[in-house]
Amino acid sequence: MSNAPKAPALSDLLAGCLRNHRQSQELLYRQFYGYAMGVCLRYTPTREEALEVLNDGFLKVFTRLEQYDPEHSFKGWLRRILINTALDHYRHEIHHHKHDDIDRAGQTIVSDQADAFSQLAHEDLIGLVQRLSPAYRIVFNLYAIDGFSHEEIAEKLNISVGTSKSNLARARENLRVLLKQMNHDEYARANR
Repeated sequence: MSNAPKAPALSDLLAGCLRNHRQSQELLYRQFYGYAMGVCLRYTPTREEALEVLNDGFLKVFTRLEQYDPEHSFKGWLRRILINTALDHYRHEIHHHKHDDIDRAGQTIVSDQADAFSQLAHEDLIGLVQRLSPAYRIVFNLYAIDGFSHEEIAEKLNISVGTSKSNLARARENLRVLLKQMNHDEYARANR
């Protein structure tokens, strides 16, 4: 038998957080850190920005916990807060970065090829997604990873449905190019 203390139940942690109990907040943060960081890394270009979004998201969790409905999944509620926090971060950062006029982006026709992404390690895929431009990265994550429709994405980002579709197509094409480049680089290293 292990002498390690048993982790408190989620309901107990949430009750403690509602009472602003610091130890409950810390334990909740630690329990969901890995999951939350995974969500944040998909929406940000660097680990530092992901950590910033994660911490902002947890602050929202702690200040809005009374809005959580225990009849639903806490993980789903947390994910929604983190995505919205990442989108807020994106909107704030977009004013500080030079970017293409995504409203005038033309439609790109992309053929579906074999799914090479299934052969990638999770870290490699996150690294490739992080290299996308912010607009492409956000739309790719919302659509391909989190399952939002183009209509929902357009509403969340205040863009047209066509722009959402175009950004997704361009993100996929950019990922294909990055994947080819990565495979070429690995092939070159292996043949040295």
